[in-house]
Amino acid sequence: MQSTRTPPPFILRLPPKKQLSPFIFAAPHSGRHYPPCFKSRARLDDQKLRQSEDAFVDILYENVCQYGGTLLVATHARAYLDLNRASNELDPKMFSPRLDPHGLNISHRVKAGLGLIPKIINDGMPIYKSPLPAREAANRLEQIHIPYHQTLARLLGERRAQFGTAYLIDCHSMPSPAVKRRDKYSGPDIVLGDSWGSSCSREFTALSEQLFIKAGFRVRRNVPYSGGFSTVHYGTPSHNIHALQIEINRALYMDEASHTPLPNFADIQKALLNVSQQLIKHIEQQSKQDPALRHNPLYAAE
Repeated sequence: MQSTRTPPPFILRLPPKKQLSPFIFAAPHSGRHYPPCFKSRARLDDQKLRQSEDAFVDILYENVCQYGGTLLVATHARAYLDLNRASNELDPKMFSPRLDPHGLNISHRVKAGLGLIPKIINDGMPIYKSPLPAREAANRLEQIHIPYHQTLARLLGERRAQFGTAYLIDCHSMPSPAVKRRDKYSGPDIVLGDSWGSSCSREFTALSEQLFIKAGFRVRRNVPYSGGFSTVHYGTPSHNIHALQIEINRALYMDEASHTPLPNFADIQKALLNVSQQLIKHIEQQSKQDPALRHNPLYAAE
């Protein structure tokens, strides 16, 4: 756990202006701040609470700025507030007094205990000792969710206005499969979620898949993660905004029991950076050939 000092709701890292690209990389679940008021209400210890983190994903992608990517990183823990949920995905029964259910989205995720303010962590353990004060819902929403998504929406709008298109790469990690085969995890290394082809162009998903396979990763599409709120909400290919969720198998780069990086962490980081660089480069080259963008000063003759 990190310091109890309250950080801003997110960290934004921008590339040099001359290197700016249409790509936004977001890490909504890698936050490591657990407010003291939250920990005092939690029945779980630090180690168990951390099971819901996409641990170190922000570090895996921290160098994308040098190739033109913009990086948006959450600071608060997913167990405290899940930024990959809609603002009204709340369980009214978690609060005292209960929230008015009118206007709330009691989605399948909320019913499973994994709404905007999670009720459980991944393996089903309840987080809280007792119901939360009703004001907590509004406080967490206003302090974290709203500024994060306002910033993400603004960035995507700015990139589309500047480049004619924008790409959101929503970066996550997934627990490794429980079944092992020949001492190796049998599941995929990478799961690409494009909401079954609706959140980004199929060509972009195919390109991403090819690059990950070329880099030596085992890749699967949409199963079991087809994309969360951010992918579905922002991904509108008809309006030239493409959103792709990337899930990385945690066993590739960290010890899941101790929450510590493996010795090969830098190798995985380098491989992911290489894939990201190639994605950006491909889209930039494609844009230079697009007549609608040919006279954009950013794509002037070199």
